[in-house]
Amino acid sequence: MYEYAIAWEWLSFAVRWLHVITAIAWIGSSFYFIALDLGLVKRPGLPVGAYGEEWQVHGGGFYHIQKYLVAPASMPEHLTWFKWESYATWLSGFAMLAVVYYGGADLFLIDRTVLNIEPWQAIALSVGSLAVGWILYDLLCKSPLGKNTWGLMALLYIVLIAVAWGYTQIFTGRAAFLHLGAFTATIMSANVFFIIIPNQKIVVADLIAGRTPDPKYGVIAKQRSLHNNYLTLPVIFFMLSNHYPLAFATEFNWLIAALVFLMGVTIRHWFNTTHARKGKPTWTWLVTVLIFIVIMWLSTVPKVLTGEEEQMSLSAREQTFVQNGHFEAVRDVVQGRCSMCHAADPVWEGIVRAPKNVKLETDGEIAAHAREIYLQAGRSHAMPPGNITEISPEERKLLVAWYETTVESK
Repeated sequence: MYEYAIAWEWLSFAVRWLHVITAIAWIGSSFYFIALDLGLVKRPGLPVGAYGEEWQVHGGGFYHIQKYLVAPASMPEHLTWFKWESYATWLSGFAMLAVVYYGGADLFLIDRTVLNIEPWQAIALSVGSLAVGWILYDLLCKSPLGKNTWGLMALLYIVLIAVAWGYTQIFTGRAAFLHLGAFTATIMSANVFFIIIPNQKIVVADLIAGRTPDPKYGVIAKQRSLHNNYLTLPVIFFMLSNHYPLAFATEFNWLIAALVFLMGVTIRHWFNTTHARKGKPTWTWLVTVLIFIVIMWLSTVPKVLTGEEEQMSLSAREQTFVQNGHFEAVRDVVQGRCSMCHAADPVWEGIVRAPKNVKLETDGEIAAHAREIYLQAGRSHAMPPGNITEISPEERKLLVAWYETTVESK
């Protein structure tokens, strides 16, 4: 049975790797086309219907690119669609969400001191929030307010703040940030699947049928593309945040998330303005740094609005690990080799928050993280980093025996 934990860990790694690969492809093509679109130059003599052109040099050659704002006069023989990068990124991301957070709901998704719910309820809230988020966003875009691009974005920002706060009232801090990224990425990918590509297909169908395409489809698709442009960097932040508990495991994590969206806007504004040849607004970097400093400060604010964490009784699974005959010796190893960092108040110099917010001070905490201890300090030498606390081979064998005999006894 313990082989299951190893196989699941490799599956998690494989899905994460796939997600990174597809995300690079999607984000790379997205950033390229945004830069290309903003850098187009209008000049006399362009073909009829052409909006602008761009000369680029790369890979030892020159590229001459022209953009038709609506469509060319006739259908080109070869047309490349950029859509599978988006779809593959979302599908692999959802697969990772299912493997890591749904498969490990008791550990990674649910914090019973935040909301005491069953795994199936947490998973239902997770999936439902992603679907409802897209529906709400799409309705806002199609409402009369949708005609005001910047007014719409301001309202969407308020919605995102509310969602950030809501997730922190349901899930663990780590899962809240991950879900905020998934929530945003779902909107972005759904924009491609439900709006941008279908609108482009309508234009292509009109060209094939000899009809003049309606420019409204391009305008709608461009607005959704603009939203995707400004949401990309925050999504990357949230996907990386699970490695940094100072971001997700602090009292004002929802406010930190709100500020991250602002940083995404300031950074993209610099690139967008520069690519459009409208100057270099260096002030955006100053604003970004100031926002980041505020985020750093928020991560250190003492808990003043919440009390001490409620002590929860051990689950049946955790009890089996505590009742194992090896547990007392394991507890001595973990508390002697791990808990100086993995504690509510770490004593190791330079560590101010428990890595990944994993605490290993109580029997329940050690039992709850049995699988991670087994994989990272037993089966592998990932922990302690550089074996800085000098855990011995015999102690690693003890951790392995504790986990495997407990799992086999179930």
